Amino acid sequence: MKNKKVFEIPAVPAVLLSIISVQGGAAIAKGIFPILGATSTSCLRIVLSALILLLFNRPNLRNLTTAQWKAVALYGLTLGAMNIVFYMAIARIPLAVGVALEFIGPLALALVGSKRIIDFLWVILAAVGIALIAPWHHNGLNLTGVLLALLAGAFWAAYILLGGRISKMMNANKAVTIGMIFASVVVLPVAIGDGLITHLKPWMLLSGLALALLSSAIPFTLEMSALRKIPAKTFSILMSLEPAVAAISGLIFLHEYLSLYEWIAVALIIIASAGAALTARKATPVAPES
Repeated sequence: MKNKKVFEIPAVPAVLLSIISVQGGAAIAKGIFPILGATSTSCLRIVLSALILLLFNRPNLRNLTTAQWKAVALYGLTLGAMNIVFYMAIARIPLAVGVALEFIGPLALALVGSKRIIDFLWVILAAVGIALIAPWHHNGLNLTGVLLALLAGAFWAAYILLGGRISKMMNANKAVTIGMIFASVVVLPVAIGDGLITHLKPWMLLSGLALALLSSAIPFTLEMSALRKIPAKTFSILMSLEPAVAAISGLIFLHEYLSLYEWIAVALIIIASAGAALTARKATPVAPES
């Protein structure tokens, strides 16, 4: 009896679908902000994602060492902080601008310590992009939102470092599942504190479920599949398209229209991110925003 072939999405389309999924999820999240606020929406996403991952992965928690518990706890707390800060950012600024600014974190991580002339070009392009976005002349962008997006990028860089460390200590699915539990510990108190979680309606659970699937479960599965088939450098270059997809998603679903300067800034940061990935000696893939 012949083995049935399991259909698998090719690597490049899988990454592109993952990006579309993440940014579609972000658009859904921003649509919930007027009712629940950024922190409670983040809580809804993280907690439901944790439950979905627990249901499907069912990790064995009893055989973890003390070192593994410490590593996965820090990983999860960073993941939770990254998500809640990013949602607080895009509540104040356009989705595409928030995603572009957040990419500065992984970009800085990729370039830190480099002394090659070509890498200074990527730094200059990213710096010009930030300068164009920054609200120097009261151009309508919220300064707090800009700073929060940059902080989310710093958490993303930390998340990549911690993810690389923990990938050597345990299975990726297990790490992400347990990490999401610790992420819930971060977002729950903040959501309860702002009081808007009490506005949660039963119908919002469906939106929350779609958010959890689009922003975590689906893209994580697609990205893990793609990483087994393509080099990390190719993966990183493709992920650099996220700000562009965010701009399109924001335009279609949220009616967010960027100014010429903002479009140029997003384009410069995309070029800087893709260029850094292309010229990196040893590319580290941009970790999924689970």
